Amino acid sequence: MKLQEKYIKEIVPILQKEFGIKNCMATPKLEKIVVNMGVGDASKNKELLAQVQKDIAEITGQAPSVRLAKLSVASFSLREGSPVGLKVTLRKERMYDFFQKLVAVVLPRLRDFRGVSVTSFDQHGNYNLGIRDYSVFPEIDIAKSGGRGLEITVVTNGKDEAQSKRLLDLLGMPFEKVSE
Repeated sequence: MKLQEKYIKEIVPILQKEFGIKNCMATPKLEKIVVNMGVGDASKNKELLAQVQKDIAEITGQAPSVRLAKLSVASFSLREGSPVGLKVTLRKERMYDFFQKLVAVVLPRLRDFRGVSVTSFDQHGNYNLGIRDYSVFPEIDIAKSGGRGLEITVVTNGKDEAQSKRLLDLLGMPFEKVSE
């Protein structure tokens, strides 16, 4: 069963019951997933930048947009308009497919993985996750990967951290066990 179908058929009724939500449209859901990566040193090497762009496109299934520097900083040898990052915003089916791959394949492949932190929510209920080396994704050739990290932001429409945490928990996010 696809994750999107599981959400509609199984997770929505559970969330409605637990939080006393009468309208199914008010149930917390995933809005989008944003994948970011800084490429400061790759801005000088066009081949490296092209390789990283290709890798992010393979990971997410969508071409990344290049983020440019808004101002010049001499101490970082950075000029206005030079590429400093890559960004992909995933929605709908690609978002659910990426989330399922992240939870089922990528996170368990991390070294010494004991679960993701429960303290990485912001005040709006969005979850941020950093991965030190994106070569843990199955599409990436470890020999060509430069050992770069990336940031994943899971944006939900939950009213608070509790609703968003429960939503991600039901979707399969492996949170670390907190000893009480």
